Amino acid sequence: MKRYIAVCLTLLPLAHVAAQPGLVLRYDRPAEVWTEAIPIGNGRLGAMVFGGAENEQLQLNEATLWSGGPVKKNINPDAFRYLAPSRAALTRGDFAQAKELLKNMQGAYTESYLPLADVLIKQQLPQHEVADYERTLNLSDAIATTQFSVNGTHYRREVFASAPANIIVMHFNADRKRQLSLQIGARSSLHFATLYSDGRLILQGKAPAHVDPSYFNVNAEPIVYDDPSHCKGMRFEMIVKPIVTDGVISYSDGYIAIKDASEVVLLISAATSFNGFDHCPDSQGKNQHEISASYINKASRHSVEQLRNAHVLDYRRYFDRVNLMLNPDEDDHSSLTTTQRLDNYTRGATDSALEALYFQYGRY
Repeated sequence: MKRYIAVCLTLLPLAHVAAQPGLVLRYDRPAEVWTEAIPIGNGRLGAMVFGGAENEQLQLNEATLWSGGPVKKNINPDAFRYLAPSRAALTRGDFAQAKELLKNMQGAYTESYLPLADVLIKQQLPQHEVADYERTLNLSDAIATTQFSVNGTHYRREVFASAPANIIVMHFNADRKRQLSLQIGARSSLHFATLYSDGRLILQGKAPAHVDPSYFNVNAEPIVYDDPSHCKGMRFEMIVKPIVTDGVISYSDGYIAIKDASEVVLLISAATSFNGFDHCPDSQGKNQHEISASYINKASRHSVEQLRNAHVLDYRRYFDRVNLMLNPDEDDHSSLTTTQRLDNYTRGATDSALEALYFQYGRY
């Protein structure tokens, strides 16, 4: 069989180009576990989008949120003494001895990268069956979309992580007026508290001073929060700001409630007190509230359309540098769900476009 491959590489794009077709991951049900959720991210702030119709969940992380604090510059000064004996053991084939010697060259266990927080959204829907459900990730514009119909009303959500604005944007709308009623909350696996201020839901938290690796089952307390020196234990904050059209916003019991809106935009920002590898993230840390609030304040000056357009333009500057087409004369399977295409491919079906999609998903 003849195979046709076309690869276009543009290292310095001079103009904005149209979106590449067919680069959509498509599902017909919400995610049940983390690995089924749709990832979005801007290099610093990311989220997994579950896409539930009535109960939506975004699980967020932030690039600098780790347990612990600065470490010694030379944590194993005697490591060099075991290099020559280890090499000698390897040369004579005594691998067991070499393994034991190499253990003496290791440093301390590293600290742990940690989850930031969850945004939990309960959407009040009529007591009717959800129809026409679909959630997608369009790799051409890095936007996750969830859409469905209930009792004749079509609901749509878009979520993207904007690098220019340094925030996550979530946009809700419906094809009928005043159909959006939401309850928005937040939680974290780490120590946290929530408060409501200036129309914003704020989650403030603190990372542990130390976390053992999951594979190191020695200490009675693998997670330690207290640090008498007030050095270790990074602070963090997440802010959720709702913007509504002809709706009512209220707050109670740790939740923002939005009632009878025609359009809702959530601006989500986050920051930590990380101040470099050689500074205490607690006592010498940056002001995470000022940083997170600054992202929200800047983004609030723009409409959701402006934020979306700036995001897509910035993203495509990088993503559109590579366009891969494999056997374009094959039958088009893009209307099938990604799960169906994977199942068919596993059974031997030909789907070169799925291979190209997989390649581009890796780049994404």
